[in-house]
Amino acid sequence: MPKTTSIERDPLHFFRKLNYSAGEMARIRQIVRPSGRTIYLPYDQFIEHDCRHLDAESDAGNVDYIMKLAIDAGFNGVAFHYGISKRFWAKYDGQVPLILKVNGKTSFPSQANPISSLTCFVEDAVRLGASAVGYTMYYGTPRQDEDLPQLANVRKKCDEYGLPLIVWAYPRGEAVDKKGGKDVGYALESAARLATEMGASIIKSNLPKPAKPDYFENPGVPDYYKKVEKELLAIRSSLEQKTERARRIIKAASGVPVLFSGGEEIDENLLKENATACLSGGCFGFIFGRNIWKRPYKTAMALTEKLASILDKTPLPKL
Repeated sequence: MPKTTSIERDPLHFFRKLNYSAGEMARIRQIVRPSGRTIYLPYDQFIEHDCRHLDAESDAGNVDYIMKLAIDAGFNGVAFHYGISKRFWAKYDGQVPLILKVNGKTSFPSQANPISSLTCFVEDAVRLGASAVGYTMYYGTPRQDEDLPQLANVRKKCDEYGLPLIVWAYPRGEAVDKKGGKDVGYALESAARLATEMGASIIKSNLPKPAKPDYFENPGVPDYYKKVEKELLAIRSSLEQKTERARRIIKAASGVPVLFSGGEEIDENLLKENATACLSGGCFGFIFGRNIWKRPYKTAMALTEKLASILDKTPLPKL
């Protein structure tokens, strides 16, 4: 496990302000660092992105490699679908906590009207010994009349079993594309808020990106968000602008802890800058997948150690 400078703090700092059940808190303890923050290794992308990741510099298609990396690097949890959890994770005797991903979709159908369908059930998470459940919610999809009731049923079962629910709060679909796209603050802030309203224990978000020039002429974008985006773009420092974008996501979540994703593979320096901005904005931690397990083992280990050090050294925000 990488050596990091850790400050002993309340591990449940981010969860003290809101109402969490005893079961949720007991399991959240399993997936949080002593410093009060966390870092997870998601490996659910082979459903979403087909098998293009087999060409990675690392042994990315080998689940035993992913488990070795997660254990050796000291990740606080892995996110797997049911089949991988049952066939691979279980044989490692719980050396790293499991977040069971209960829904997914493939990349083959049109992405205009997406829904992430159930691939397993909350009862499977209980039987496997998972510490949390993961669910992808597509904010703004024209199929929200199916997605939101499906999420409500998952949340109901998580409440029954005392399992934390981590919601991947992702704007998607043709309606989102027509109003600035899935990466702008307007969509991501709204998605984070919906995840809170739906009962998420923890929210996974992407760090918003600057809007494209035609955003300001788009009649579908509220004037409020055009004004906000202009103010953000006026911040000359890249780090400060990203920090403010992260802070707005966290504010929209209204106290529910927020994890930020690493997204597509990016340069190591850019990844560290994004991580620093998200922490300065008050995030709970990271859920970095491709930016870790697609890199060679030694590189991935060194990068995770640096990220863990940033996590553990950054003071916790006031809630």
